[in-house]
Order: sequence, then structure tokens, then C-alpha cells
Amino acid sequence: MRKILALLSALTLGGCLGMPKNVQPVTGFELNRYLGKWYEIARLDHSFERGMERVTAEYSLRDDGGVTVKNRGFLAAKGEWKEAAGKAFFVGEPDTGYLKVSFFGPFYGSYVIFELDKEQYQYAFVSGPDHSYLWLLSRAPAVDKELLARFTEQARQRGFDTGKLIYVKQQP
Repeated sequence: MRKILALLSALTLGGCLGMPKNVQPVTGFELNRYLGKWYEIARLDHSFERGMERVTAEYSLRDDGGVTVKNRGFLAAKGEWKEAAGKAFFVGEPDTGYLKVSFFGPFYGSYVIFELDKEQYQYAFVSGPDHSYLWLLSRAPAVDKELLARFTEQARQRGFDTGKLIYVKQQP
């Protein structure tokens, strides 16, 4: 019985570490260049971000080689800031943009960087374990129309429902 429970637990937890069909993580990834503050430009809706604007993510190196994740957003309806702190670790090689992120104890979800400005590290297209998780992150609170159109088209081609994208209000 213990073996069955252990197997079911492993399958359940491991199921959150997959990636959507047609999504592949970038290679040549450099974590030190990715660290720092990112602005959320667009996303698919989820309860943990619902109603939030001015959303940012900040990444810093942990002593154990992992990444500290600090997400912050403003709930306009309540007039208050919400923060969530988590941790992330590479799923495979550290030069591949595929990490597992946890905000809740032993439960991890995929963080797949499938497009990245490798020259300047100014934008990133990120997915979770399936097609219901999608983000466009930028070092600046706004992006040009061409980048937004490219993000939308690449996401659509990979099977994301881009008609449901939320464009996050940011303050410049």
C-alpha cells in the first residue's frame, strides 16, 4: 500500500512539471542575466493573480544554488498589495530555461522560458505545465506593439488561447 501511495504522490507532483505540447525551453540560458526585476505585461487568468495590476516578479540567487522568487501585485479593488515568496530550481541543466517553482511547500509547477531576448535579456515568454499558464515578462513596464504581436502569435501557434490574454496595467 505504501508503494502505491508513493507512486501516486510522485505521479501527482510530477504531473505539474511537464510542459505544454509544442513548447520547448530555450537553451543557452544564463541565470545570472535573468535575475532581477521583471514586469508582467500579459498573462492568462488564474485565481492567484485575478484582479491584480502592476504585477512584478523578482528573482535572486539562493545560497543553495536555487532562485528566490518574489511576486508582487496590486489589488485595485481592495487598494492593497499582495506578495508571494517562493523558490525555484532547474529541472535539468542550468543552461536550459526550464525550472520548477514552488510557493506551497513540496508542490512544484513548471516554469518554462520558451522565448528570450538572449542579447539583452529584456523580455521572456513563459509557460507553466500546460496551456492554461502563460506570461509575457519584460524588464520595462511596457513593450512595443511588435513584441506584443510576436508574443501573441507564437503563443497562438503553440496552442494557447490568446483571445483570453489579460494585458496588465503597469505604471511607467
